[in-house]
Amino acid sequence: MRSYNYSNKNRENNLIRKAIKVCRENPKKVRNFIIAVVVLIIISIGVQMIVEEARRQKYVIYDGENLSETKYPGYKKLIDELLDKHPNWTFTLFYTKLDWNEVIENEGHSDTRIYPLNLIPDSNDYPDDWRCEIDKDKRFDNGTWLCASDKAIEYKMDPRNILNEENIFQFKELNYVEGAQTSEGLKEITDGTFLEGNSISDAIIEAGKNSNLDPYFIASRLIQEQGRDGTTLSKGCEYNGAIVYNPFNINAIGNSKEEIIENAANYAYKQGWDSLEKAIIGGIDYMKEGYIDEGQNTLYLQKFDVVKQEGLYEHQYMQNLLAPTSESSNMKDIYEASNTVDSNLNFIIPLYENMPQEISEE
Repeated sequence: MRSYNYSNKNRENNLIRKAIKVCRENPKKVRNFIIAVVVLIIISIGVQMIVEEARRQKYVIYDGENLSETKYPGYKKLIDELLDKHPNWTFTLFYTKLDWNEVIENEGHSDTRIYPLNLIPDSNDYPDDWRCEIDKDKRFDNGTWLCASDKAIEYKMDPRNILNEENIFQFKELNYVEGAQTSEGLKEITDGTFLEGNSISDAIIEAGKNSNLDPYFIASRLIQEQGRDGTTLSKGCEYNGAIVYNPFNINAIGNSKEEIIENAANYAYKQGWDSLEKAIIGGIDYMKEGYIDEGQNTLYLQKFDVVKQEGLYEHQYMQNLLAPTSESSNMKDIYEASNTVDSNLNFIIPLYENMPQEISEE
Protein backbone atom coordinates (compact mmCIF):
# COMPACT_ATOMS: atom_id res chain seq x y z
CA MET A 1 0.00 0.00 0.00
CA ARG A 2 2.82 2.39 0.85
CA SER A 3 4.57 1.59 -2.45
CA TYR A 4 1.35 2.42 -4.32
CA ASN A 5 1.00 5.76 -2.60
CA TYR A 6 4.65 6.56 -3.14
CA SER A 7 4.33 5.76 -6.85
CA ASN A 8 1.28 7.97 -7.23
CA LYS A 9 3.05 10.83 -5.50
CA ASN A 10 6.01 10.50 -7.87
CA ARG A 11 3.69 10.69 -10.87
CA GLU A 12 2.04 13.84 -9.48
CA ASN A 13 5.42 15.46 -8.86
CA ASN A 14 6.55 14.62 -12.39
CA LEU A 15 3.41 16.12 -13.88
CA ILE A 16 3.85 19.29 -11.83
CA ARG A 17 7.50 19.61 -12.92
CA LYS A 18 6.54 19.14 -16.57
CA ALA A 19 3.76 21.75 -16.28
CA ILE A 20 6.18 24.25 -14.71
CA LYS A 21 8.71 23.55 -17.48
CA VAL A 22 6.10 24.11 -20.20
CA CYS A 23 5.04 27.39 -18.58
CA ARG A 24 8.61 28.63 -18.38
CA GLU A 25 9.39 27.67 -21.97
CA ASN A 26 6.12 29.12 -23.37
CA PRO A 27 5.12 32.07 -21.13
CA LYS A 28 3.33 33.94 -23.93
CA LYS A 29 1.13 30.98 -24.88
CA VAL A 30 0.29 30.31 -21.23
CA ARG A 31 -0.64 33.94 -20.66
CA ASN A 32 -2.85 34.00 -23.78
CA PHE A 33 -4.52 30.78 -22.67
CA ILE A 34 -5.28 32.20 -19.23
CA ILE A 35 -6.65 35.40 -20.78
CA ALA A 36 -8.88 33.37 -23.12
CA VAL A 37 -10.25 31.34 -20.22
CA VAL A 38 -10.98 34.49 -18.21
CA VAL A 39 -12.73 36.11 -21.20
CA LEU A 40 -14.89 33.01 -21.70
CA ILE A 41 -15.86 33.04 -18.03
CA ILE A 42 -16.80 36.74 -18.21
CA ILE A 43 -18.84 36.17 -21.38
CA SER A 44 -20.61 33.21 -19.79
CA ILE A 45 -21.49 35.25 -16.70
CA GLY A 46 -22.66 38.14 -18.89
CA VAL A 47 -24.92 35.91 -20.98
CA GLN A 48 -26.38 34.37 -17.82
CA MET A 49 -27.09 37.85 -16.40
CA ILE A 50 -28.78 38.94 -19.64
CA VAL A 51 -30.98 35.83 -19.65
CA GLU A 52 -31.94 36.35 -15.99
CA GLU A 53 -32.70 40.03 -16.62
CA ALA A 54 -34.91 39.12 -19.57
CA ARG A 55 -36.95 36.83 -17.32
CA ARG A 56 -37.17 39.25 -14.40
CA GLN A 57 -40.51 40.96 -13.89
CA LYS A 58 -40.33 44.73 -13.85
CA TYR A 59 -42.47 47.81 -13.28
CA VAL A 60 -42.21 50.88 -15.53
CA ILE A 61 -44.19 54.13 -15.34
CA TYR A 62 -46.06 54.70 -18.59
CA ASP A 63 -45.00 57.94 -20.29
CA GLY A 64 -47.16 57.77 -23.40
CA GLU A 65 -44.40 56.41 -25.61
CA ASN A 66 -42.81 53.42 -23.83
CA LEU A 67 -45.37 50.75 -24.68
CA SER A 68 -44.91 48.56 -27.76
CA GLU A 69 -48.17 48.25 -29.66
CA THR A 70 -46.69 45.36 -31.63
CA LYS A 71 -45.84 43.22 -28.59
CA TYR A 72 -48.83 44.30 -26.53
CA PRO A 73 -51.65 45.03 -28.99
CA GLY A 74 -54.59 47.16 -27.93
CA TYR A 75 -53.21 48.40 -24.60
CA LYS A 76 -51.90 51.84 -25.54
CA LYS A 77 -55.09 53.20 -27.09
CA LEU A 78 -57.16 52.19 -24.06
CA ILE A 79 -54.69 53.66 -21.53
CA ASP A 80 -54.44 56.91 -23.48
CA GLU A 81 -58.23 57.25 -23.53
CA LEU A 82 -58.34 56.89 -19.75
CA LEU A 83 -55.56 59.45 -19.33
CA ASP A 84 -57.43 61.95 -21.50
CA LYS A 85 -60.40 61.70 -19.12
CA HIS A 86 -58.35 61.53 -15.91
CA PRO A 87 -55.04 63.41 -16.36
CA ASN A 88 -54.11 63.06 -12.67
CA TRP A 89 -54.00 59.29 -12.96
CA THR A 90 -50.75 57.42 -13.54
CA PHE A 91 -50.23 53.98 -15.01
CA THR A 92 -47.51 51.50 -14.11
CA LEU A 93 -46.72 48.86 -16.71
CA PHE A 94 -46.15 45.51 -15.03
CA TYR A 95 -44.10 43.28 -17.32
CA THR A 96 -45.01 39.83 -16.00
CA LYS A 97 -42.72 38.07 -18.54
CA LEU A 98 -45.34 35.30 -18.62
CA ASP A 99 -46.74 33.76 -21.80
CA TRP A 100 -50.48 34.41 -22.10
CA ASN A 101 -51.40 30.88 -23.17
CA GLU A 102 -49.35 29.34 -20.36
CA VAL A 103 -51.06 31.63 -17.85
CA ILE A 104 -54.53 30.55 -18.98
CA GLU A 105 -53.47 26.90 -18.95
CA ASN A 106 -52.22 27.19 -15.37
CA GLU A 107 -55.23 29.18 -14.18
CA GLY A 108 -57.61 26.62 -15.69
CA HIS A 109 -58.69 23.45 -13.92
CA SER A 110 -57.04 20.11 -14.53
CA ASP A 111 -57.20 16.51 -13.34
CA THR A 112 -54.12 17.12 -11.17
CA ARG A 113 -55.78 19.83 -9.08
CA ILE A 114 -58.38 18.88 -6.46
CA TYR A 115 -59.98 22.33 -6.20
CA PRO A 116 -60.26 24.73 -9.16
CA LEU A 117 -58.52 28.09 -8.85
CA ASN A 118 -61.50 29.82 -10.45
CA LEU A 119 -65.19 29.39 -9.70
CA ILE A 120 -68.36 30.98 -11.07
CA PRO A 121 -71.84 31.02 -9.50
CA ASP A 122 -74.25 28.29 -10.56
CA SER A 123 -76.50 30.71 -12.42
CA ASN A 124 -78.18 31.06 -15.80
CA ASP A 125 -76.72 34.57 -15.98
CA TYR A 126 -73.54 33.11 -17.49
CA PRO A 127 -73.02 31.21 -20.76
CA ASP A 128 -72.86 27.41 -20.68
CA ASP A 129 -69.33 27.49 -22.08
CA TRP A 130 -68.18 29.33 -18.94
CA ARG A 131 -68.36 25.97 -17.13
CA CYS A 132 -65.16 23.92 -17.44
CA GLU A 133 -65.42 20.62 -19.28
CA ILE A 134 -63.67 18.58 -16.57
CA ASP A 135 -66.13 19.36 -13.76
CA LYS A 136 -69.05 20.78 -15.73
CA ASP A 137 -71.80 20.07 -13.18
CA LYS A 138 -69.75 19.41 -10.05
CA ARG A 139 -70.50 21.79 -7.16
CA PHE A 140 -67.80 23.39 -5.02
CA ASP A 141 -67.47 25.41 -1.81
CA ASN A 142 -70.97 25.70 -0.31
CA GLY A 143 -72.56 23.88 -3.23
CA THR A 144 -73.50 26.90 -5.33
CA TRP A 145 -70.24 27.31 -7.28
CA LEU A 146 -68.99 25.71 -10.50
CA CYS A 147 -65.56 25.32 -12.05
CA ALA A 148 -64.82 28.14 -14.54
CA SER A 149 -63.78 27.33 -18.12
CA ASP A 150 -60.69 28.65 -19.89
CA LYS A 151 -62.93 30.92 -21.96
CA ALA A 152 -64.36 32.56 -18.84
CA ILE A 153 -60.88 32.94 -17.34
CA GLU A 154 -59.52 34.50 -20.55
CA TYR A 155 -62.34 37.03 -20.61
CA LYS A 156 -61.85 38.06 -16.99
CA MET A 157 -58.03 38.04 -17.11
CA ASP A 158 -57.53 39.90 -20.38
CA PRO A 159 -56.40 43.38 -19.24
CA ARG A 160 -57.92 44.96 -22.34
CA ASN A 161 -61.39 44.07 -21.05
CA ILE A 162 -60.58 45.99 -17.87
CA LEU A 163 -58.99 49.15 -19.30
CA ASN A 164 -62.21 51.16 -19.20
CA GLU A 165 -63.89 53.44 -16.66
CA GLU A 166 -66.26 50.72 -15.49
CA ASN A 167 -63.60 48.15 -14.57
CA ILE A 168 -60.30 50.01 -14.19
CA PHE A 169 -60.31 49.92 -10.39
CA GLN A 170 -59.35 46.25 -10.59
CA PHE A 171 -55.88 47.66 -11.38
CA LYS A 172 -55.87 50.45 -8.81
CA GLU A 173 -52.81 50.28 -6.54
CA LEU A 174 -54.23 49.56 -3.09
CA ASN A 175 -52.25 52.20 -1.21
CA TYR A 176 -53.38 55.04 1.04
CA VAL A 177 -53.46 58.41 -0.77
CA GLU A 178 -53.72 61.49 1.42
CA GLY A 179 -56.93 63.39 0.65
CA ALA A 180 -58.26 60.74 -1.75
CA GLN A 181 -60.00 58.61 0.88
CA THR A 182 -62.22 60.32 3.45
CA SER A 183 -64.55 59.36 6.28
CA GLU A 184 -67.39 61.12 4.45
CA GLY A 185 -66.76 59.07 1.34
CA LEU A 186 -66.62 55.88 3.34
CA LYS A 187 -69.96 56.65 4.99
CA GLU A 188 -71.54 57.07 1.55
CA ILE A 189 -70.92 53.40 0.78
CA THR A 190 -71.30 51.94 4.28
CA ASP A 191 -74.62 53.57 5.20
CA GLY A 192 -77.29 50.90 5.32
CA THR A 193 -74.71 48.09 5.56
CA PHE A 194 -73.28 46.10 8.46
CA LEU A 195 -70.38 48.61 8.42
CA GLU A 196 -72.67 51.54 9.23
CA GLY A 197 -71.59 53.80 12.09
CA ASN A 198 -68.88 56.31 12.90
CA SER A 199 -66.81 53.90 14.98
CA ILE A 200 -66.47 51.42 12.12
CA SER A 201 -65.72 54.10 9.50
CA ASP A 202 -63.13 55.73 11.73
CA ALA A 203 -61.52 52.34 12.45
CA ILE A 204 -61.25 51.57 8.73
CA ILE A 205 -59.78 54.99 7.89
CA GLU A 206 -57.26 54.85 10.75
CA ALA A 207 -56.24 51.25 10.02
CA GLY A 208 -55.82 52.04 6.33
CA LYS A 209 -53.66 55.06 7.03
CA ASN A 210 -51.48 53.19 9.52
CA SER A 211 -50.95 50.25 7.16
CA ASN A 212 -50.75 52.31 3.93
CA LEU A 213 -53.83 50.56 2.57
CA ASP A 214 -56.72 52.14 0.67
CA PRO A 215 -59.67 52.35 3.14
CA TYR A 216 -62.10 52.23 0.23
CA PHE A 217 -60.56 48.91 -0.79
CA ILE A 218 -61.00 47.64 2.76
CA ALA A 219 -64.69 48.56 2.76
CA SER A 220 -65.19 47.06 -0.70
CA ARG A 221 -63.52 43.82 0.33
CA LEU A 222 -65.68 43.58 3.45
CA ILE A 223 -68.89 44.17 1.49
CA GLN A 224 -67.72 41.68 -1.16
CA GLU A 225 -67.13 39.04 1.51
CA GLN A 226 -70.19 39.69 3.67
CA GLY A 227 -72.77 41.34 1.45
CA ARG A 228 -74.41 44.60 2.49
CA ASP A 229 -76.35 43.04 5.34
CA GLY A 230 -73.51 40.96 6.73
CA THR A 231 -73.46 37.31 7.71
CA THR A 232 -72.93 35.26 10.85
CA LEU A 233 -69.19 35.96 10.68
CA SER A 234 -69.64 39.74 10.68
CA LYS A 235 -72.57 39.90 13.12
CA GLY A 236 -70.91 37.68 15.70
CA CYS A 237 -70.59 33.93 15.89
CA GLU A 238 -70.49 31.86 19.08
CA TYR A 239 -67.44 29.65 19.35
CA ASN A 240 -66.06 27.94 22.48
CA GLY A 241 -68.30 30.10 24.65
CA ALA A 242 -67.16 33.38 23.08
CA ILE A 243 -68.63 35.66 20.41
CA VAL A 244 -66.10 36.08 17.59
CA TYR A 245 -65.98 37.98 14.28
CA ASN A 246 -64.28 37.25 10.97
CA PRO A 247 -65.62 39.69 8.34
CA PHE A 248 -62.80 38.98 5.87
CA ASN A 249 -63.74 35.26 5.86
CA ILE A 250 -60.15 34.30 6.63
CA ASN A 251 -59.75 30.51 6.65
CA ALA A 252 -63.43 30.17 5.71
CA ILE A 253 -62.88 26.95 3.83
CA GLY A 254 -64.80 23.70 3.55
CA ASN A 255 -67.42 21.89 1.53
CA SER A 256 -70.47 22.82 3.60
CA LYS A 257 -71.78 25.97 5.23
CA GLU A 258 -71.27 24.48 8.69
CA GLU A 259 -67.66 23.50 7.99
CA ILE A 260 -66.86 26.91 6.48
CA ILE A 261 -68.22 28.80 9.49
CA GLU A 262 -66.52 26.40 11.91
CA ASN A 263 -63.08 26.95 10.36
CA ALA A 264 -63.49 30.72 10.11
CA ALA A 265 -64.75 31.01 13.70
CA ASN A 266 -61.90 28.86 14.97
CA TYR A 267 -59.40 31.17 13.28
CA ALA A 268 -61.08 34.26 14.76
CA TYR A 269 -61.13 32.70 18.22
CA LYS A 270 -57.40 32.02 18.09
CA GLN A 271 -56.78 35.65 17.07
CA GLY A 272 -58.91 37.03 19.91
CA TRP A 273 -61.28 38.83 17.54
CA ASP A 274 -64.14 39.41 19.96
CA SER A 275 -65.34 42.64 18.33
CA LEU A 276 -65.95 43.72 14.74
CA GLU A 277 -63.37 46.50 15.06
CA LYS A 278 -60.68 44.07 16.24
CA ALA A 279 -61.50 41.66 13.43
CA ILE A 280 -61.30 44.41 10.80
CA ILE A 281 -57.93 45.65 12.05
CA GLY A 282 -56.59 42.09 12.34
CA GLY A 283 -57.86 41.20 8.90
CA ILE A 284 -56.16 44.25 7.41
CA ASP A 285 -52.83 43.15 8.90
CA TYR A 286 -53.41 39.67 7.45
CA MET A 287 -54.04 41.06 3.96
CA LYS A 288 -51.07 43.41 4.09
CA GLU A 289 -48.57 40.80 5.23
CA GLY A 290 -49.96 37.98 3.12
CA TYR A 291 -50.72 39.79 -0.13
CA ILE A 292 -49.81 43.49 -0.40
CA ASP A 293 -46.26 42.97 0.86
CA GLU A 294 -45.91 40.06 -1.59
CA GLY A 295 -46.57 42.33 -4.58
CA GLN A 296 -50.25 41.42 -4.96
CA ASN A 297 -51.31 45.02 -4.47
CA THR A 298 -54.33 45.28 -6.77
CA LEU A 299 -57.68 43.49 -6.80
CA TYR A 300 -56.61 41.79 -10.03
CA LEU A 301 -53.30 40.52 -8.63
CA GLN A 302 -54.95 39.21 -5.47
CA LYS A 303 -57.25 37.12 -7.64
CA PHE A 304 -54.71 36.09 -10.27
CA ASP A 305 -51.31 35.23 -8.81
CA VAL A 306 -48.96 36.22 -11.64
CA VAL A 307 -46.40 37.86 -9.35
CA LYS A 308 -43.21 35.82 -9.03
CA GLN A 309 -42.45 35.31 -5.37
CA GLU A 310 -42.19 31.73 -4.16
CA GLY A 311 -44.36 30.46 -7.00
CA LEU A 312 -47.20 31.35 -9.33
CA TYR A 313 -50.98 30.97 -9.63
CA GLU A 314 -51.75 29.26 -6.29
CA HIS A 315 -51.47 32.24 -3.91
CA GLN A 316 -54.84 33.89 -4.51
CA TYR A 317 -57.21 35.55 -2.06
CA MET A 318 -60.40 34.04 -3.46
CA GLN A 319 -61.68 31.47 -5.97
CA ASN A 320 -64.55 33.66 -7.17
CA LEU A 321 -63.63 34.62 -10.73
CA LEU A 322 -66.04 37.56 -10.64
CA ALA A 323 -64.80 39.08 -7.38
CA PRO A 324 -62.43 41.70 -8.88
CA THR A 325 -65.24 42.98 -11.10
CA SER A 326 -67.73 43.50 -8.27
CA GLU A 327 -65.13 44.82 -5.81
CA SER A 328 -63.81 47.34 -8.31
CA SER A 329 -67.35 48.54 -8.97
CA ASN A 330 -67.78 49.20 -5.24
CA MET A 331 -64.47 51.07 -5.11
CA LYS A 332 -65.37 53.22 -8.10
CA ASP A 333 -68.70 54.10 -6.53
CA ILE A 334 -66.99 55.21 -3.32
CA TYR A 335 -64.48 57.42 -5.15
CA GLU A 336 -67.22 58.98 -7.23
CA ALA A 337 -69.44 59.54 -4.19
CA SER A 338 -66.60 61.29 -2.34
CA ASN A 339 -65.62 63.36 -5.41
CA THR A 340 -62.06 62.04 -5.25
CA VAL A 341 -62.06 59.87 -8.37
CA ASP A 342 -59.68 62.31 -10.07
CA SER A 343 -57.10 62.22 -7.30
CA ASN A 344 -53.51 61.13 -7.94
CA LEU A 345 -54.32 57.44 -8.26
CA ASN A 346 -51.98 54.85 -9.76
CA PHE A 347 -53.05 51.79 -11.75
CA ILE A 348 -50.82 48.75 -12.28
CA ILE A 349 -51.37 47.15 -15.70
CA PRO A 350 -50.14 43.56 -16.25
CA LEU A 351 -48.55 42.85 -19.63
CA TYR A 352 -48.32 39.29 -20.98
CA GLU A 353 -46.17 37.91 -23.76
CA ASN A 354 -47.72 36.64 -27.00
CA MET A 355 -51.08 38.28 -26.44
CA PRO A 356 -53.59 37.66 -29.26
CA GLN A 357 -54.48 40.60 -31.47
CA GLU A 358 -58.15 40.16 -30.70
CA ILE A 359 -59.47 40.97 -27.23
CA SER A 360 -60.88 37.93 -25.41
CA GLU A 361 -64.67 37.71 -25.85
CA GLU A 362 -67.36 36.82 -23.34
